[in-house]
Amino acid sequence: MKYSQKFGLLLLLSLILAFAMAGCSNESDADSENSDEQVEIKLGYYSSGSADEKMEELIDQFEERHPNIKVTTQNAPYSQFFQKLDTQIAGNNAPDVWLSDGVLVSKYAERGAAKDVTDWIERDLNKDEYYGLDFNKDASGKYFAVPQGIQIGALFYNKDMFDEAGVDYPDDTWTWDQLQETASQLTIDANGKRATDDGFNSEAVNQYGMTFFNITEGWMPVLKSFGGGVLDEELKNSVIDSEENKQAMEWIVDGMQKGVLTDPSDLQSFQSPMSPFPSGTAAMRIGIYARVLAANETGINYDVTVLPKGPDGKRFAPVIANSWIVNNNSSDKKAEAAWEWVKFWVTEDEVQKEWAELGEAVPVKKSVANSDLFLNSGDNKINKQAFLDSFEFAGTLDTNAVWSEWLQKFNDNINRAFLNETSIEEALQQADKEVKKVLDDFYKE
Repeated sequence: MKYSQKFGLLLLLSLILAFAMAGCSNESDADSENSDEQVEIKLGYYSSGSADEKMEELIDQFEERHPNIKVTTQNAPYSQFFQKLDTQIAGNNAPDVWLSDGVLVSKYAERGAAKDVTDWIERDLNKDEYYGLDFNKDASGKYFAVPQGIQIGALFYNKDMFDEAGVDYPDDTWTWDQLQETASQLTIDANGKRATDDGFNSEAVNQYGMTFFNITEGWMPVLKSFGGGVLDEELKNSVIDSEENKQAMEWIVDGMQKGVLTDPSDLQSFQSPMSPFPSGTAAMRIGIYARVLAANETGINYDVTVLPKGPDGKRFAPVIANSWIVNNNSSDKKAEAAWEWVKFWVTEDEVQKEWAELGEAVPVKKSVANSDLFLNSGDNKINKQAFLDSFEFAGTLDTNAVWSEWLQKFNDNINRAFLNETSIEEALQQADKEVKKVLDDFYKE
């Protein structure tokens, strides 16, 4: 009897232990299966010519490294891509990760489409190793995107035109007043007279001292370096109607009236408002890094330096951090797989190097941006260090959820001042009024 009881007890314990081990084994197997479980994500990006082929190559490399992640793609030319994306976001069927123009990151973040990736960045990235992370940070310190490539502004100048005029090349000591003074010596009318000569005809300019175009490569760097701007630090209130902006606008309008800077009507005679500098019709321009490609293609003899200082020594370089956004409405599994793509892009030196070779943007990873691969690449050796130095005083374009809307209102008004259709004071006051309405309609509903 005692033997039988002992045997039964041992058998029961053995069975319990066996079930427990089986449970552990099944749980372990399940974890293993989960870690290798196949997941498919959709990646969206806007087409940019030759870069599309490289993007596909990098996606193939990513899939080789992550055999459990299948990537499908969605791409289209810029305007069509973002039009479709907005429709998809509204219908809750947007890609799991997409490449956003840097000026639109705030729009997606504030409207709930972009996932908060702060914890993932803190866990997986050493922030000191990268350029541009903070340009995707909101006022509360949360991150909603990770840069794919950086566009930052610098001063481009045509060395042959400077040599012909016998004037010194620009450098980091220049102010905006010095720029305009030199631009006057580089502006030539149809009769060969320079803007500094008697009889110069500002209505018939063949060579401009400086071309001036849009927010990024036109008025924002000037406004900011004069101490002005469009929005306050919270990016929810207008600061347009200010004395600093008035001084900056006076500098711009003065240059346009003299024929030294291109005004909006001057640009209509060109195939593109971006073409005066690469076509050799303007001696200088404010340009983001991508403008290197067009300048190299046309073969002009040029170089770059940092943008000039304002009256009080302030300098401002506009920055656009084109960035990867993870869809806030994707499942956890897809979002985590999408984050693996983002990590692959920014942490892998080889990926950064391959993309840098295209020459489209400043690399995100500092070690690659500061290497010979970036700084000394290409046949035309220009001062690319100027782009990296400009991060010291770089800033965004006052981007927020309604950036496109307020920008249209601002442009409409200041262009009237540029064309001498209204006074600077009236243009700024009206712009302030219309931009405030756009902001209030969104933020104070």
